[in-house]
Amino acid sequence: MSSDSDDIVLPEPASSGSVSVEEAIAKRRSVRKYSGEPLSLSELSQMLWAAQGVTSQWGGRAAPSAGGTYPLEAYAVVGDVEGASPGVYRYVPGEKTLRLAVDGDVRSELAEAALGQSMISEAPAIIVISAVYERTTGRYGDRGVMYVHMEAGHAGQNIYLQAESLGLGTVAVGAFRPRQVSQILGLPEDEEPIYMYPIGRR
Repeated sequence: MSSDSDDIVLPEPASSGSVSVEEAIAKRRSVRKYSGEPLSLSELSQMLWAAQGVTSQWGGRAAPSAGGTYPLEAYAVVGDVEGASPGVYRYVPGEKTLRLAVDGDVRSELAEAALGQSMISEAPAIIVISAVYERTTGRYGDRGVMYVHMEAGHAGQNIYLQAESLGLGTVAVGAFRPRQVSQILGLPEDEEPIYMYPIGRR
């Protein structure tokens, strides 16, 4: 894990756009092929904000969370993003920064851990959603596991709709070896990966 001096300050996310919610819902598709062009840091910032960004003065986020326990963490696996070196970064919502966790391009390793799904290695960036279950199960017991998975779904739909509004493509990937993914991303022992979203231009 790297120091805070490696943080990347993200561009401020936009609060409005040219695509309506209705249009984004109607056009939402799972996209597995990408053009190969890089993403901008602003686009990555917007995608991460849609997944887990802070949207209120008291710290409420873009996706609802049972009891405000916020068990989810978002990571950006960067391969080809303007303004960011290849590596694994943890998104820090309150600071709107990326914190380097693993240096270097790990997309090929991640694709292998995802049972050889090539869109993982071909996308310029991948958002990985992980969970610290104890944050929610500590309050709600076993029911909290269901709440965590519901929250991951809320965040995932935000990712889909934000991608559509930016003219980008993504797909929810749930087929992977969790332990291997955790090792590649350098996740803490109390975190488990839930979803991966490769993101790229159509």
